[in-house]
Amino acid sequence: MDLSDIRVIKNILARHGFHFSKSLGQNFLINPDICPRMAEECGAQKGVGVLEIGPGVGVLTAELARRADRVVSVELDKRLLPVLDDTLSGYRNVKIVNEDILKADLRKLIETEFSGGEVAVCANLPYYITSPVIMRLLEERLPIRSVTVMVQKEAAERLCAPPGTRSCGAVSAAVRYFAEPEVLFEVNRDNFFPPPNVDSAVIHLNIRKEPPVKINSERDFFALVKAAFGQRRKTVLNSVSAGLSLDRAVVDAALERAGIAPNARAEQLSMEQLAALSNEVFL
Repeated sequence: MDLSDIRVIKNILARHGFHFSKSLGQNFLINPDICPRMAEECGAQKGVGVLEIGPGVGVLTAELARRADRVVSVELDKRLLPVLDDTLSGYRNVKIVNEDILKADLRKLIETEFSGGEVAVCANLPYYITSPVIMRLLEERLPIRSVTVMVQKEAAERLCAPPGTRSCGAVSAAVRYFAEPEVLFEVNRDNFFPPPNVDSAVIHLNIRKEPPVKINSERDFFALVKAAFGQRRKTVLNSVSAGLSLDRAVVDAALERAGIAPNARAEQLSMEQLAALSNEVFL
């Protein structure tokens, strides 16, 4: 069964009476080269289990199952369950879990399904839940070694933007705190059925064992980062004082102690400078 053949997909979906849901961001890959590459890039191999999010009709799932010891795919849409039973019937190392990835107990799921082995995450993520899913995977410090996902191209650039660049934002700094991000390759919209309105890109997040900077409090650090990038056109002095409801003099003194110019903007700061400022603001 060639799950990258649009005629095969249409026949399968018609047989099961399945219709696409725009609200769930359902666009299925039809380029036969992309899913094998994603499976390789995520590190699916013997000795590794893979957690997949949103398997669709199972085209990526099948490639993961050919390589990894076990694949557990979390799918929200109950209508796809009989479709996946059909397309993945030849793989005994695949399990489909009908849950919402944003509500599921992922730590328990991983511990139960993978028995403490190495786990990688791989997915073609629906665009509307990209950031919430990625941040949940990172912030909960789940026992995973990497996250390899296809997302909207603009989101990929934002998520992987290095500090000190114009594209960097609060989510960029947060991702870099937990992982080493990299854009692997771009995927044109014509590679999907039905085609979305935007192009995509595959990113890889290699989970860090330790954060790249030393901070006194993660909660304070992320609060400061959110405030600093909250009003991008303003200086860090103005955005942080406004975002955290602090007196300008307090923030100005913290900037001086951290060695940061008061007229600097958040996008100009390195991770080390953001960390230093957080430590100084929240003494």
